[in-house]
Amino acid sequence: MTSDDALGYTDLHNHLVPGVDDGARTVEDALEGIGRLWEVGIRTVVTTPHLDGSITQIPSVLERRLEEVEEGWARLKEAADRAYPELNLYRGHEVMLDVPDPVLTDPRVRLAESSAVLVEWPRLRVPPATKPVLSRLRETGVTVILAHPERYHGLTRESLLPGEWRKMGALLQVNLGSLVGAYGDAPRKRAMTLLERGWVDLMATDFHGRPHLPVYLDQAQEAFEVFGGGVQFDFLVRQNPARIVRGEEPLGVPPLPIRKGLWKKVRELLNRNE
Repeated sequence: MTSDDALGYTDLHNHLVPGVDDGARTVEDALEGIGRLWEVGIRTVVTTPHLDGSITQIPSVLERRLEEVEEGWARLKEAADRAYPELNLYRGHEVMLDVPDPVLTDPRVRLAESSAVLVEWPRLRVPPATKPVLSRLRETGVTVILAHPERYHGLTRESLLPGEWRKMGALLQVNLGSLVGAYGDAPRKRAMTLLERGWVDLMATDFHGRPHLPVYLDQAQEAFEVFGGGVQFDFLVRQNPARIVRGEEPLGVPPLPIRKGLWKKVRELLNRNE
């Protein structure tokens, strides 16, 4: 058993800090959510509440926002330490790139105080000139993790732009739910194409801490097994996220070979689990 095996899975994208964004509303909701992450084998959680990049350019406004998150985080950490003492719980943010040059130097903005920052394009749309933005961020020493590239409107399945983002040094994080159609058919197809091309570096729950919302890890794992992608799943959900937390470079993930006709079997599995 490797050290990563002993630690279980690592989730780098979720909204479990209570009362600070569109995620968990209360400590009780957040704790219930952590319980469900624990049940599917997640042993390391990095919470990532939303943060507007424009706020980071105004130190006083940024500090007020970080203090707000700190208060919710402290309540969550105290409750989680009591209920799940073996859980590794860290914090970071999901930074919306509503400006091209956010200031990402504060360690509280980064994932587990590493060099990595989770970012997203605003309003689930791809703005112009994305490649220079990512390139400049990399030049500042930031490890850029771009959240859910499969979900952006206007990005076709055939688009080569995600590959260009990776050439700029960005890592791509796909949501587990996208693989099983949680956001619709178009994001599912884009997620599969990214996996087929070997362009996905990480996968995460993007779990919003509500009692009625699924985690999707088990369903995604079953889908990977149908496609013979057990190794890829392990890299994407266990090894690479753990390496990010440790401040290490992620491993290269082999392309996922997807044979035509297997989606019927995947849908049968999903229907069985509903």
